Amino acid sequence: MNFNVGGHNVFLIVLVTFISSVIFVQLSKLIALHTGIMDYPNKRSAHKKPTPLLGGIGIFLTFLLGYILFGKESTLMLSILIASFLILLLGIFDDIKPIPARYKIIIHILVAAVVVFYGGLRLTHFDLFGYYVNFGKWSYPITIIVIVSIINAINLIDGLDGLCAGISSIYFLTIGIIALILNNLGGLDIILSFIMFGSTLGFLVHNFPPAKIFMGDTGSTFLGLMISVIMLLGFKTVTLTSLIIPMVLLILPITDTLFAIIRRTIHKRPIGEADKEHIHHQLLKKLSTRKTIIVIYIIEIIFSVITILYSIGYRKEMIIFYILLAFLILFLVFKTNVIFDNKEKK
Repeated sequence: MNFNVGGHNVFLIVLVTFISSVIFVQLSKLIALHTGIMDYPNKRSAHKKPTPLLGGIGIFLTFLLGYILFGKESTLMLSILIASFLILLLGIFDDIKPIPARYKIIIHILVAAVVVFYGGLRLTHFDLFGYYVNFGKWSYPITIIVIVSIINAINLIDGLDGLCAGISSIYFLTIGIIALILNNLGGLDIILSFIMFGSTLGFLVHNFPPAKIFMGDTGSTFLGLMISVIMLLGFKTVTLTSLIIPMVLLILPITDTLFAIIRRTIHKRPIGEADKEHIHHQLLKKLSTRKTIIVIYIIEIIFSVITILYSIGYRKEMIIFYILLAFLILFLVFKTNVIFDNKEKK
């Protein structure tokens, strides 16, 4: 197996970005403490004491260093850097003083438009089970919707120590492993995957329960942007077997977002209103924070292993496992308050 990506050793990329992330996140923590940018507990919080924010700055700086050391210059990469910087600024301002959701969505659309129109990254068609659909001019708004949706899906799951960074790490690593197995090592998506894997893994050193720092919107929206970009890059360069593979890896944040929209619509609450009925909140009613995170990691790793096996040819067998896991998630949903109010019998 070839472990060189874009002329650089995979283990070196991960090691450098991991160490850099540990250092940069620690510096971000000191800045947050000095400036008083903290997350204070409220009725929806899982933490009990004020915790520094701005951990996302450390992740972003590591990504930037990783690109400088291991990346290659291109118009597309420049568009990603511009979009990343814009969403970083939005996240910093939002962490300092919450910004209304409608204004954040406008910036998210602008960020996506930079990548789509300036970078030329588009979802031009869809090919699944023998069906081919060419989006034509609709590829522009469709791609923007995909990017904005994933940004918000990843942001939405950032409600528990180690959750967002852990799921993101598993995603980046899985994409990288598939590339190594299939020997597709020249694409920008693969280099970014290993850079981001090291970045999020280093952050987890500070964020695994009990968390010493949170990434805040600064980090969760940036991770959402990078996940969506890597997903679209992989599809564009045919690094992955289909668009479905990366989408399956995001099954928990995507389904959690859909269930949140359904739940709030049923109960006639604003879609952007926060609550404590997400999947991880349901697990927290039965388990400790650390055990909840481990359970979610195990579910994600199972999806990851199935996805890797699917991508290398075991498709029929793995589809069966996908269906079984989907039913397991639905069972969890209908047995808890993720969508409906299920009053526990006393």
